[in-house]
Formats: sequence, structure tokens, C-alpha cells
Amino acid sequence: MRLIYDLGLVIYRMSIRIASIFNDKARLWLKGRENLFANILKQVNPQEKIAWFHCASLGEFEQGRPVIEAFRKQNPECKILLTFFSPSGYEIRKNYNGADYIFYLPMDSKRNAEKFIEFINPSVVVFIKYEFWYHYIQTLNNKNIPVYLISANFRSTQIFFKRYGGFFRNLLKFFTYIFVQTSSSKDLLSTIGLNNISVAGDTRFDRVYSIVKQANRLPVVEKFKQNKTTIIVGSSWKEDEEILIPCLNQTFHDVKWIIAPHEIHEENLSRIIRNINKRIVRYSEMSRENASDFDVLLIDNIGMLSSLYYYGDIAYIGGGFGKGIHNILEAATFGIPVIFGPNFKKFHEAVELINQEGAFSIRSFEELMNTLDTLLQNQELLDTAGKIAKKFIENSLGATNIIVEKLVTKKS
Repeated sequence: MRLIYDLGLVIYRMSIRIASIFNDKARLWLKGRENLFANILKQVNPQEKIAWFHCASLGEFEQGRPVIEAFRKQNPECKILLTFFSPSGYEIRKNYNGADYIFYLPMDSKRNAEKFIEFINPSVVVFIKYEFWYHYIQTLNNKNIPVYLISANFRSTQIFFKRYGGFFRNLLKFFTYIFVQTSSSKDLLSTIGLNNISVAGDTRFDRVYSIVKQANRLPVVEKFKQNKTTIIVGSSWKEDEEILIPCLNQTFHDVKWIIAPHEIHEENLSRIIRNINKRIVRYSEMSRENASDFDVLLIDNIGMLSSLYYYGDIAYIGGGFGKGIHNILEAATFGIPVIFGPNFKKFHEAVELINQEGAFSIRSFEELMNTLDTLLQNQELLDTAGKIAKKFIENSLGATNIIVEKLVTKKS
């Protein structure tokens, strides 16, 4: 099976090289690994005490970020080395000031794993959520370097639990300890003989809860809101907007809308503006003097969304008509009910919030109109749903502390 695994990696590398001819992300993947070992050797002192954290991409980084920052606070003598597999994580977080060193992860192979680990000589290693690189994890195990998997989720359909999944089951046994998000994941792992498991919960709750304290106040947005009920549309895609915009155009309620689309290139922004028949302004063109003149605010930058939820009364989160919903926790943290499309069942927090009636899923324009009408015409229901959402977040805090305490114990 290891030969098949290694062959798969060779094929993957070849496909990246071919894709780089016409794909920017693939080019970045290759370029980021040029002279990588030379750069690591030049920058990193292996005599230092190093904690290595690895994320596949941006989402996993955000999942691990509370742990990285809490670990650093409790272990100031440790240097933090952060690696990414994907350009979508590295390129956005390559200047993150919570780490001392940030690199791409060299492609998994026996030679690369041994070389990388020799160069950085980590005291403790943390893989976040979904990364299972055999040679790295085996090499760490062989060298008796503690290696942890955190914020993990497991499903019965994964290869670990198949009759032919022995190679990957053995890989899991190389981890010193595994922190899972749910008891169902722990139960699954116990069926294959793994007992070094704790249910820690989801570190994203700790992260989003801290965002409430850090959220920037935006006076120009407050002027736009005018104390009116405001619907925040976060990370919407075209498929979401094809339902949202007719609803926005037809609603009779006196509400304000703030739309933060997932894609902010000019073509997409122009399309949204053309299809809206209410007074709309881009954030970059709005001032405190004219803010109150508009019904719809279109966000044309990146990085504001978490602060915008402070001004919302209802949130619609995009992605549910595509591969899956985006982050609903940020909106819920601010105590506002959340609406999203039908593709949410892989997201535990969405399922739970719907069960508790702090969130609502819609499949069509008609369902969105009915859901908004129900919430906007019943203030008590709106308030109750928002309180449920906030309470859900508060009851889910604490995963970071559980993990960091165990890391410190095992490390020592």
C-alpha cells in the first residue's frame, strides 16, 4: 500500500506541474517550494526550542489559530514554525505575526520528511484537522517527537474505517494524541483500537468568540444603518445572489442590506449592482455624509465581514447552493439568527443550530421570502433566535484550553 501511496504523490506532483501552465494557484504551489530547504536552513536555528504547527490551508489555520496563540502565550521560550500545504493559506497568512517562521510544507516523501525534520528539530508538532502525511508522521514517531492531531472530525465513510484501510489506520497510530470535535468521532476511532483520544470540541468557537472583543466599530456603517433592521449577506456566491437579489428587490420591509460577496472582482461587483433596483453604494464610495441615502451597501474589500456582523439583525451566509456553507459562527457569535442554503449537513454547527432554531435553511426564493417575512414580522421570534445562536457559541467554548494543557503536559 505504501508503494501505491508514494506513486499517488508522484502523480499528484506531475499533475500540479501540468496544471501550472494555465492555473495561477498551481504555479504558486510550485514557486513557493523553490529553494525551500535552503531557505529553511538559512532562517531556522535547530538548536532553538521549536513548536511546529501544520495546516492544509486557510480554513485549517483559522481552526488552529487559537491553539497557536494560547500555546505561544504559555510557552514563550518556544519558537513557532507554521507550515501550509496550499497557496490559499500561505499567501494570505505568510506575514502572520503569531509565528516566527512560515513556510510551505515540502511534498511528502521519506527523504523530504527526514530532511525537513532534521532541519527544524521540533520539540512538539501539531497537525490541524485533515492532514495525514504518512512519511512526516512516521518519521516524527520514529524520532519520538510528540505529534498531535487537533480539531479532527471522522466519518464512517473515510478510508480509515474500510476493510482495505489498514495502511491509513496504522498512520493514525503514529499520533501521540488525537483531539476530536465530537463524541461520534471518538467512538469511530475506538472501533479501530485507538484510545489516545479526547473530545475537545471545536477551537473555532474560541476564535470567533474573541472576534467579538476585537471587532472594529465602523461609524460610516452605523450611519448607513440608521438604527434600522439590517440583513448582512456574508460570503455569497452567484447561486446565492440569484435567490437573494430578487428577494431584496421585492421585499416590502423597511430594512437595510449589506452584501459582502465571496468574489470582489469588478465583473462580479458590476453584475450585483446591475441586478439590484434599490439605492446601492459600494463601501469604497460611501462617506458619512451620504451613507444614509442608500438601502444597500456592497462591500468591495476583504477583511471587514467579522466586524460587519455587529450591525446585523439577520445574517445570510453563502455557499449553501455550492460545495458547502461558509463560516456561520462569526454571525452567531454576535447573537443574530443565520440563514443559509441546503448544502450544510457536513457542518455540525449548522445542524445543531437548526435543531435549536437559531438557524434556518432555505432551498428557494420562496422559502427565503417566507423565512425573512416570519422573522421580520415577529420581533420576539427574531430576538429569541438570536439569543439561541449566541448561547450556542458560549456553550461550545473551551476546546483551546483542553488542547493546550495536554500539549504542555506531553511536551514536558
